[in-house]
Amino acid sequence: MTVTTRAVWTAVLSAVVAAAAALDAYGDLPLTAVAGALVLLLATGWAPLLRLPAQGGTTVVVALAGLGAVAVAWATEGEPVLRNVPLVLAMALVLAFVAEMLRRGGRPRLVESVSGTVTGAVVAVCCSGWVAAGRSEAGASLVVVSALGLAVAAAVSATPVARGWVGSLVGVALGAVVAGGAATLLPSIDPVSGLVAGAVTGLVVAVLRLLFERQPALTSRRAVLAAVTAPVAVGGILVFVVGRLVLA
Repeated sequence: MTVTTRAVWTAVLSAVVAAAAALDAYGDLPLTAVAGALVLLLATGWAPLLRLPAQGGTTVVVALAGLGAVAVAWATEGEPVLRNVPLVLAMALVLAFVAEMLRRGGRPRLVESVSGTVTGAVVAVCCSGWVAAGRSEAGASLVVVSALGLAVAAAVSATPVARGWVGSLVGVALGAVVAGGAATLLPSIDPVSGLVAGAVTGLVVAVLRLLFERQPALTSRRAVLAAVTAPVAVGGILVFVVGRLVLA
């Protein structure tokens, strides 16, 4: 799958997050379900994306870490919503070493396997940020404008003119403008906060796009799943941070 196609799918996933947040009449269950789905997509493809040697163990650890963090964020009452998530991440670190100890055959590329698994667990845990952002002061409005900004930045990066740093910065700018414009139509969030949130999520798309640009055509379908999901996953925790800093 080419860089352009991956960018389009990232935009689609971002739009799904925005749609789930817009269903706030049903509470935060739709957004939580989407966050869990993002974790599963990421876990399925993370090991093939990094070409890790123990793919089964990595997939299990990443999935458990991400789903555990999303569940903890959903079940936690009061502030801060993510206060128990560090415990989940700590347990994921232990599980990463347990998975390595269960390996057979001499454990080749041990350091690479452990570091890759832990990194995947951290990225998966970031999905819980979408749930936490949905429970912030701005609530669903913050999630909607941020996800829209991310979707626009990803869509722009799929166009032929978006090449290199200049094209990526154009995507960031357009994503920020769209997010700021959407904030004028939604309650609980002002245009400046929407602009900042859109810029942050746009930067995530730009950085990860340039990171994965060296792999223009991923041959593994599972690896593609992780590549298109990673920007949306990382964006979750950054949106939560923006909500805490800008809207505090």
